[in-house]
Amino acid sequence: MCSLDFPEEVLKIKLLLEEAGHEVSLPFTLARIINGELNAEEIKSKKVAGELYKTTAKLDLIRKNWERLKAGDAVLIINLTKKGVENHIGGNTFLEIGFAHVENKKTYLWNDIPNMPYSDEIRAMAPIVINHDISKIR
Repeated sequence: MCSLDFPEEVLKIKLLLEEAGHEVSLPFTLARIINGELNAEEIKSKKVAGELYKTTAKLDLIRKNWERLKAGDAVLIINLTKKGVENHIGGNTFLEIGFAHVENKKTYLWNDIPNMPYSDEIRAMAPIVINHDISKIR
């Protein structure tokens, strides 16, 4: 899981994980951006304009990503600096951490837990911070 703002970084990490023998499933929209099916800038403008929710609702993406999450063994959250917040975790990603917790899936964070209004809730779900070390993913 990661912000839609970082497709290049996600692709690099995906390839590293696959080289290490992991099977990787990306969130629906992010996968389509990486595959060249969607334009990242168009998605960002929809987000800035407050219009992205329409596509998310129409395609039922929150449920689709939950179904994808349930089929996996673990979740890696790629939490990078965004909007001036180090290790940012946005709303959708926070939601997916909650889904993973409820589904008893291991949750890994690429970087430390950010200082955000819901940091206590993230800590309560006990994610494993790997600090870029994919060998910690089991």
